[in-house]
Amino acid sequence: MLVAAGSGTRFGEPKHAVDLLGRPMWEWGRQALIAGGVADVVVVGDVPGGVPGGPRRRDSVAAGLAMVPAGVEHVLVHDAARPALSSELVARVISALEEGADAVVPAVPVRDTLKAVRGSVVVGTVDRSGLVMVQTPQGFRVEVLRAAHVASDDDATDDAGLVEAMGGSVVTVAGDPRNVKVTFREDLEIVRSLLGYRR
Repeated sequence: MLVAAGSGTRFGEPKHAVDLLGRPMWEWGRQALIAGGVADVVVVGDVPGGVPGGPRRRDSVAAGLAMVPAGVEHVLVHDAARPALSSELVARVISALEEGADAVVPAVPVRDTLKAVRGSVVVGTVDRSGLVMVQTPQGFRVEVLRAAHVASDDDATDDAGLVEAMGGSVVTVAGDPRNVKVTFREDLEIVRSLLGYRR
């Protein structure tokens, strides 16, 4: 599943439709998912052939889940705002799912020092040992993700958070520092460089 339904408030327009080297941003993620071994991709968002999304991210994922055929055991959920996704990362997530994990998230180490602040004043240094930054695609047993969506109507910044909230087990695989998320316009130059190098 490729989630491309965000409004792009901080970006200034819907990010998924922005041109990246001759194709819209969302198409890069779709291509990487298929190249990594995903059998079919449901795109949620205002794109050709897409499924309409919802007001919250979890609503958009639920709309995509409703399109997953009966009998499918696993689903990957990827943000279209991460167009530099590699097929190798997709394959790692799939492999961990096939080994029996309920939910899988790519994770990268926190490299910078973390500070707790109040306003503009530093009030402490956060121990970064044991902390990781989580990316997409996140992989799930379909029945686990469906149950997580039913268990709570709370919003979450990622679907793994919903699985955690219901007591489910989430494991990590090595993420990719190049799998950056486009949030602001200046991020476009980074992903254009990454995608141009890959060509």
